[in-house]
Amino acid sequence: MNCRIFVEKKKGFRIESEDLLKSLNEKLRLNLTSLRIIQLYDLFHIEKELLEKAKYTVFGEVVTDDVFDQLDLNHLNYIAVESLPGQFDQRASSAMECLSLLDSSSKVVVRSGKLIIFEDSISEEERKAIKKFYINEIESREKDMSILEENEYVQVEDVHEISSFLSFNLNELEEMRQSMGLAMSLDDLAFIQSYFKQEQRNPMETEIRVLDTYWSDHCRHTTFETELKDIQIEEGSFKEQVLSTLQEYIQMKKEIHQEAKTITLMDMATISGKYLRQKGFLDDLEISEEINACSVYVDVMVDGKKEKWLMMFKNETHNHPTEIEPFGGASTCIGGAIRDPLSGRSYVYQAMRITGAGDIFAPYEATLPGKLPQAQISKMAASGYSSYGNQIGLATTYVHELYHPGYVAKRLEIGAVVGAVKASDLKRETPKKGDLIILFGGATGRDGIGGATGSSKEHTESSI
Repeated sequence: MNCRIFVEKKKGFRIESEDLLKSLNEKLRLNLTSLRIIQLYDLFHIEKELLEKAKYTVFGEVVTDDVFDQLDLNHLNYIAVESLPGQFDQRASSAMECLSLLDSSSKVVVRSGKLIIFEDSISEEERKAIKKFYINEIESREKDMSILEENEYVQVEDVHEISSFLSFNLNELEEMRQSMGLAMSLDDLAFIQSYFKQEQRNPMETEIRVLDTYWSDHCRHTTFETELKDIQIEEGSFKEQVLSTLQEYIQMKKEIHQEAKTITLMDMATISGKYLRQKGFLDDLEISEEINACSVYVDVMVDGKKEKWLMMFKNETHNHPTEIEPFGGASTCIGGAIRDPLSGRSYVYQAMRITGAGDIFAPYEATLPGKLPQAQISKMAASGYSSYGNQIGLATTYVHELYHPGYVAKRLEIGAVVGAVKASDLKRETPKKGDLIILFGGATGRDGIGGATGSSKEHTESSI
């Protein structure tokens, strides 16, 4: 059968409702006296017996929740919200996993949402303001409560060849770049065109989007890899220190015979490690083709015996994703940092989080067009980060948020972790022709190909 159930916190446990009420009154200057938040679950192909068993084991708890099958919405003042089609719904995914534990043969499909019921009368203008405040259009939309359907109606279009691509002039290439919303520059696209001229074929749209993704700041750190040909130090309090550091950097390149290598921000960031390695100071550094984590050898006492271990350090920035989708962006920030040491078979022991925001006490009206309020970003990002860390059992032992007007332009979101693994448990190999590749994992968000390019684009009021 298909059905919908409603889960509401009992009095004394309605923390989320109280928090939203306070936020709406403070940020939107409303005078609401109370509101209710009810968690919605649309269930498809569920047996009645399994539903009864799951009501207070999966969807609610006897002590804190009321679970009910019917709710008369007539004459109620409400707003319902659900994830966009294709958006990963973590609550629904977890519910389906729990249902499969209760019944291994379960094929139940779950969709989740939230129902906000206002016990005060609100004007249409106030309703619009509340929806704009509460619904982040990047990830969610208003839910039609009259519909109970499994199909999300995600429109999948055919992948097309870009006809006449080889003959495009620069104006036509620029028109294509704009229409496809590509992050790459016109020069990049012209370079790709020269490649496909050698191939003597037009590219498929997917090929262009894969290249656009791979060359983005998110994947290739193109800003940090940009060649610096003319470096000028402006007048200011730190001119002498900056100039001295630049000269020290150039001297280091000479000493390790890398003066011919391109000057980039990435090279500046890594020169010290290369320099110390060549001078014999980093004999404990693990050298491998793996560049996603810094690993050093350490001696560890285990049951009174000394063992050789690898200690791994990894950090991840998710500035742009967190700015537009705070919960998911911050969640996958720490997730990305965790993932790389895990791929080296290490156990991740602790984490650090450093973030940068504008004035979180700024009035809601001061929010720049096309952006989310600073307070909303900070609160939801903190929830997203802790959600991922808590689920995997990771202790974050240092948290610090910086506040500065500069972070209004672009948020700072950094997650960093420390992991360790017994050296003999780790085997480094290089992929070779004929190797089999196994791809495994779960559902994720709606970004898909091209989602990572957002951090490389120039943003305007309409970017979201």
